[in-house]
Amino acid sequence: MVEVKSYRDLKVWNRAMDLVIMCYRLTSKLPKTEVYGLTSQIQRAAVSIPANVAEGKGRHHLGEYIHHLSIANGSLKELETHLLIAERLSYLENSELHPVFELADEVGKMLNTLIKALKERQKNLKSNT
Repeated sequence: MVEVKSYRDLKVWNRAMDLVIMCYRLTSKLPKTEVYGLTSQIQRAAVSIPANVAEGKGRHHLGEYIHHLSIANGSLKELETHLLIAERLSYLENSELHPVFELADEVGKMLNTLIKALKERQKNLKSNT
């Protein structure tokens, strides 16, 4: 097992960073009229995911870490919604979105697993006090 010294050591953070890159590449295909609309919203939601993982890891209290992971999970769902809107508007094809949704699903599962493990640790810490 790899020791986690920094948020950069977290697999979920690294996969979320990969998701950001994929989303930026996708948004370059959106119409210029969407630069302040969907393009901005997709990029902001994508960036929010690893940013909240990092911020949470940097907090001193376990509850704050869990809270920021929950925000990251919410941003992930927001991102998926924006991408579905882009698809419904025929800005992006399903074939382009499929790998992004696969990675989003992976990141979501990783976030949920980490949240569950941290909640269990939090529960055990409270029961030992």
